[in-house]
Amino acid sequence: MSKAVRIEPDVEFIKELQSVGGDTLKKCYQCATCSVACPLSPADAPYPRKEMIWAQWGLKDKLVNDLDIWLCHNCGTCSDLCPRGAKPGDLLSALRNMAYKNLMEPKIIGKWMSSSKYLPILIAIPAVLWAFVWFLTTGFAIPEGEIVFGKVFPGDYTIDPIMMLTFFFMLTTFGLGVVKLIKAFQAAPGTFFIGAHEKATLWASIKDVLINEVGQHTNFKDCSAGQDKPEDNERFKGHLMLFYGFVALAITTGIVAFCHWGGKVVEFIAPAGHTPLPLWAPHKLLGNLGAILLIIGLTKLTRRRMNLDESKFKSTYYDWFLLGLIWVIGLTGVFCELLRLADVATLAYPMYYVHLVSVWMLFAYLPWSKLGHVVYRTVALIYARYIGRVPLG
Repeated sequence: MSKAVRIEPDVEFIKELQSVGGDTLKKCYQCATCSVACPLSPADAPYPRKEMIWAQWGLKDKLVNDLDIWLCHNCGTCSDLCPRGAKPGDLLSALRNMAYKNLMEPKIIGKWMSSSKYLPILIAIPAVLWAFVWFLTTGFAIPEGEIVFGKVFPGDYTIDPIMMLTFFFMLTTFGLGVVKLIKAFQAAPGTFFIGAHEKATLWASIKDVLINEVGQHTNFKDCSAGQDKPEDNERFKGHLMLFYGFVALAITTGIVAFCHWGGKVVEFIAPAGHTPLPLWAPHKLLGNLGAILLIIGLTKLTRRRMNLDESKFKSTYYDWFLLGLIWVIGLTGVFCELLRLADVATLAYPMYYVHLVSVWMLFAYLPWSKLGHVVYRTVALIYARYIGRVPLG
């Protein structure tokens, strides 16, 4: 005779889950349409059917350690086809939102990132920081002569040390979060992660995910395949363009920093990394190409989200915060260059100030934002291949 299993639902967890986007989970009657329709869900213990019942029962321990919530790429097919309007896709998105909020310390930042009422605090921190720098350098005055942003925000003494500290804070936070995430996966009940496929080596798993999932966005493409929905194809293209736009801008920034701090080691690229760079410099061209990709990708993703049927797929504050922040970064970056070339100093320097505020927000709050899935989902996909949950691509 089998042993009875006692279920102890966490009612507060259910309420929190409903408040961050999983408000329709009670409509699910376990028909399994969602798991059958999902093009990515493994045949063995598929998602999101089991997540729906766990959520209804308030089984917090199972859900917070659940690997499968990171394997979902949020195409919305399950929500489109649900006969009860239970929106399983929204549930998995809500679970990821809860992870962003609670996975890392300090959790106060996760709390601030979860609601629009805390947005003034998130903006005020970098706004005061960069305003203080501006006050120290010129007393908020606009420098005369050629527009060089380093006159107000010197790279050596302000931008570089502040951004480097912020970057390492982000890396440390991500590192601690990844360790915590992997431990959670390992602590999850093994019956729900049966290795239906042959286990892969760690290196093979990393290589497969970075080349196929990250580099080519294979799962985003698979989510759109065969559905004949233009908005899904736009999502795939927009996400890919946004990704490579960021990559191009990161490479440009890295070259400038290396040239600057490396002296004349690479002077053939840019004399000692001095800025502003000539428009014909190779990495300046790469940066401008990255900005174009960023804006086009943002346009596609924003247009798609604005056209979503809210009765089937719900947008959350996490979605709009990220899109809004990247829009500010992209537009202020473009206008900084245009205003500098047009020699409009009274607008160029304040625009650069806003750009610094938004860039700092992106990096400092990244582990608690939706963009954190770039790290967490990558780790989950690598782990899933490593244990045989899903096969190598």
